[in-house]
Amino acid sequence: MEIFTIGFTQKSADAFFGALKRAGVGQLVDVRLNNKSQLSGFAKRGDLEYFLRVICGAIYSHEPLLAPTQEMLRDYRRNLMTWPDYERMYNELLKTRSVGAQISRQRFDTPTVLLCSELKPDRCHRRLAAEYLARLWGDVVIVHL
Repeated sequence: MEIFTIGFTQKSADAFFGALKRAGVGQLVDVRLNNKSQLSGFAKRGDLEYFLRVICGAIYSHEPLLAPTQEMLRDYRRNLMTWPDYERMYNELLKTRSVGAQISRQRFDTPTVLLCSELKPDRCHRRLAAEYLARLWGDVVIVHL
């Protein structure tokens, strides 16, 4: 199984949807806390659902179980916690939420991409979410678009 990840910041709609099409993505799982962000017009929930369907033939879903808490985001952005602390807290949050029991592997049978806003995955919770699911399910390849 492959789980893709992508961020939309600093990407044009052409680059973003082109990457999804080339990867053969059939489903986008939005792991943002706030999916109505004004950071990018094409990445707001309603617009994104439409563009995914029309351009990629893909479906959209929002999965708050994989989103960080508002407090975690705030503290990290204000430099009140380090990335290693954020990473540890996020992984603990996924355990506390029983993500393994609530999100089934079958949900990812179609090629799936996890979406967040960050340009690169190295300091983004979408990477952490993908790695967490890979540890739970085994035999998962993570591809960052």
